[in-house]
Amino acid sequence: MSNEPPDSPALRRVRLRISGRVQGVAYRWSALDKARDLHLDGWVRNLPGGDVEALLQGEPGGVSEMIDWCWKGPSMARVSSVDVEEEEPRAGEPSGFRIVH
Repeated sequence: MSNEPPDSPALRRVRLRISGRVQGVAYRWSALDKARDLHLDGWVRNLPGGDVEALLQGEPGGVSEMIDWCWKGPSMARVSSVDVEEEEPRAGEPSGFRIVH
């Protein structure tokens, strides 16, 4: 049984770890632009080891499209893997998409 209001769209929430040559090529800023275009909530950040981590929440189709985009990213990025971990959608968090440091 869902706790969502009857007319609200279903949400999907995922945590991604993107590996490869993804730092130093404006990957985070490109991800930010794409996520905003898809009306997703969440954040993206660089990890110390060179990977990028992102948390995405939104309509399932938009989240799936963002995961597909993560394999491509900006032209200089070389993505070797995108690990997707499903999480429970959460209400009441700040809306929008941002870069965290």
